[in-house]
Amino acid sequence: MAIIIEMPKLSDTMSVGTLVKWHKKAGDLVKNGDILAEVETDKATMELENFDDGTLLEIFVGEGDEVPIGSPLAAVGEPGEEVTAPTKPADEPVEEKAEKKEIPPQVEEITASDPAPEAQLQPAQPQTEVTRITGDDSDRILISPLAKKMAGDLNLDLNDLKGTGPKGRITKKDILSHSPETSKKQEVTVPENIPTPQTKKINLLSPGIREDRLIPVSKMRSIIAQRLLESKNTIPHFYLQKEINATPLKEARVALNIKLANRNPNAPSKLTLNDIILKACAETISLVPEINSSWEEKEIKLHGGIHLAFGVAVEDGLLTPVVRNADQLALEDLSIEAKSLITKARTKKLSPNEMAGSTFTVTNLGMFGIDFFSGIINPPNAAILSVGAIVKKPIVDSLGNIKAGETMMLGLSCDHRLVDGAIGAQFLKLLAETLENPASMLV
Repeated sequence: MAIIIEMPKLSDTMSVGTLVKWHKKAGDLVKNGDILAEVETDKATMELENFDDGTLLEIFVGEGDEVPIGSPLAAVGEPGEEVTAPTKPADEPVEEKAEKKEIPPQVEEITASDPAPEAQLQPAQPQTEVTRITGDDSDRILISPLAKKMAGDLNLDLNDLKGTGPKGRITKKDILSHSPETSKKQEVTVPENIPTPQTKKINLLSPGIREDRLIPVSKMRSIIAQRLLESKNTIPHFYLQKEINATPLKEARVALNIKLANRNPNAPSKLTLNDIILKACAETISLVPEINSSWEEKEIKLHGGIHLAFGVAVEDGLLTPVVRNADQLALEDLSIEAKSLITKARTKKLSPNEMAGSTFTVTNLGMFGIDFFSGIINPPNAAILSVGAIVKKPIVDSLGNIKAGETMMLGLSCDHRLVDGAIGAQFLKLLAETLENPASMLV
């Protein structure tokens, strides 16, 4: 009997997912553990794993389609086995005058909750696919919500579109291939009756001139926009900055990596400056616990564990994996955990649970050559540390002599409801002392 693969609920805030890409096609042999597709949730783009050996008999949704939780995606079974396509909300006729309204999924913060088990599926939601009657019941247009929105933004007539999805459904790909902004080459000619020194044709596709484009907002970008807007509008930020001597930090990293290499010549990777900064933050937070808190309207929550989030740039935005109980990890173990999370983030294997529950965030743009910046607080954290690049410049030594040196700018953005200026200054001062004297983390 064929197994129907359904859209799993990958987080508590997820109501629909977008089928981004199929890695298998109908007729392919599939095994337990194979990656069938990529699904975009409200938190990240994640891989859809297969759990049954067999043949991929049929695919029910196309790339770019939005699919509610519990809706059928594909069927796996024995070769030649007949599959009856399950009834989908998209196939329900809807009169044009009473067309269903798209209801956007509720969005919450990325770090809000743990993921639900993949086996727990919710019933299909009927409002996410739209069908429109254009004549009798046999002449209807099937279109995904994303494609419908794009068509509206581009003022496209749905009757002019040809769908390439299942049962002729119009998808995002069809809109992009039909859109005048992406398919038509236009030329603008200056009218002859207008005096001008140079009357000529202007090719809009010539170098230096680009066409306007409309790019659909991904769920990741949407959630980032919603959370950052919420952060700036509801959290009273204040900003501190401090320049530190970066030479001891660099020298400590070199010495530590030499020691690790001598101990284990086959070590897969080296410590990074960011690893040492994360460790220093964990050490300093334990000395200033007020920085490890959250605002809960009538209460202030002081967190018992130190769970450090750090920014990882990915194709469509920024993910913030979390190193849990960072203060209890040795520097080498913290480095291994951070690198594992970075790899998962960049290969789309990071689970929602691995982005949840942070109590403090570190964001580093130093590797991009940025000298200084102030980060936006990642709710419900009380603060975020911004790390700039190491810059070579003249410095004054302890004897008052000017010499060549290297410095780094640290920025601290604080929630003034939780952290007063003195507390923020104390944290940044102690952190600077630790980074300028890395050996202090050994005791």
